[in-house]
Amino acid sequence: MQNQTNFQVILDAVRKIGDVFLKDYKQNPIPQTMDELLEKLDDIDTLCLTSLKQDLLIEFPDTPWHIGDEFDTDSQRKPASQDEYWLCDAMDGAIQYLQHIAGWTINLVLIRGGKPVFSVIYDPLASEMFWAIDGEGAFMNGKMIRVSQKNDLSVMLAVFDYGHQDKSDNDLNEKIGATVTKLIDNFGIVRNYGPHGLQLAYVGAGRIDLFIQEDMDTYNWIAGLLIAKESGAELLTTTGEMWKWGSESLLVASKRTAEKYLEL
Repeated sequence: MQNQTNFQVILDAVRKIGDVFLKDYKQNPIPQTMDELLEKLDDIDTLCLTSLKQDLLIEFPDTPWHIGDEFDTDSQRKPASQDEYWLCDAMDGAIQYLQHIAGWTINLVLIRGGKPVFSVIYDPLASEMFWAIDGEGAFMNGKMIRVSQKNDLSVMLAVFDYGHQDKSDNDLNEKIGATVTKLIDNFGIVRNYGPHGLQLAYVGAGRIDLFIQEDMDTYNWIAGLLIAKESGAELLTTTGEMWKWGSESLLVASKRTAEKYLEL
């Protein structure tokens, strides 16, 4: 980052547009056709990006923007070519927002040298702002957060998720099903919540004990990954290797919990 004062500029910009969406939450009809849905999703992206770009232009005049297309699997396999850029998921959980249910956030990440150096996830409904600085910790509303210290799987909350990869000619559906079965057989509580980044932030805050996903979803993960890592979580693949940009799966938990899962 250029200097410490820029952190607050980013947080303020994200909070501002999140609160704009909050004012309109549940005020519009739920889309009933694919054309209506796509139009509303495009409107969300346009409004969010226009606001963020305008508010961050003065402090970051030369930092380009990269919009993470979660439907484009190939583009998620490696960072963009620029040394520094914004990676923006305008609204993680936009479907929930349009359906008038909770579970939507504004996510923004600053990538430098191919890795996230600052990320923020804002949940307007809960008025909770999660952010992390590479090497300096993770925070929620100004307080440092840490991963859960539970030992007993029977009292742990595990969540699973899945992305938009084509599952028609591979064994991903079978993998996902087997993983969910393993979770149900061994963890006390199993859920699928929706917004990927927020779930990873919840791992960092000790609210979720384990997050797992069997397909690639880099753009949805990346903001939450830095928050989870800086909170003390392990970032692994589902087979136990260290997660890296382009990995085809993700397992995030405390070191102890990750080891317990892998032993299963």
